Amino acid sequence: MYARYAERGLRILAFPCNQFGKQEPGDNAQIKAFAESYGVKFDMFSKIDVNGDHALPLWKWLKEQPKGRGTLGNAIKWNFTKFLIDRQGQVVKRYSPMEDPIVIEKDLPYYL
Repeated sequence: MYARYAERGLRILAFPCNQFGKQEPGDNAQIKAFAESYGVKFDMFSKIDVNGDHALPLWKWLKEQPKGRGTLGNAIKWNFTKFLIDRQGQVVKRYSPMEDPIVIEKDLPYYL
């Protein structure tokens, strides 16, 4: 998806998190190397917390936005929770970890 839409302005920002079943136990270099082994070309940030007192302020803000709230509360329930943010920096939709990226791709044309 990133390869298809990057020239139209799509940016994917990945934030590894180890708060869910210890799925990201490595350090930042190991996580980046693992992602690159799958051909990841989008921006990969350092490992962060998305819930709790040490949650990154960006994630606190995302979860507080009207369209960023989850159906079971504001907490992030699992890795791969996704947010669609428009060009004005507004959260327009939150996607569950189980939603296939194809669902996001259907929403993209309106925001690119």
